[in-house]
Amino acid sequence: MSDITFSAEQKAQITEKLQSYMETELDIELGQFDADFLLDFIAKEMGSLFYNQGLYDAQAVLTDRMDGLTDAIYQLEKG
Repeated sequence: MSDITFSAEQKAQITEKLQSYMETELDIELGQFDADFLLDFIAKEMGSLFYNQGLYDAQAVLTDRMDGLTDAIYQLEKG
């Protein structure tokens, strides 16, 4: 798996959310550089966990849909 990267716009949105969260919930003022650094850390150290969970969720949906198609095909069989 390649590194998780974000567009400049996405990174700006995420760092703003991190700054807001830190200020509101923890009463910590987080500067732009620190927010970027924190985002990079989270993406590097934990990003694969979120990514993999997304894959597992997508796989579960696909499996469910395939089961439905299999059932539909069985119903079309002629005896």
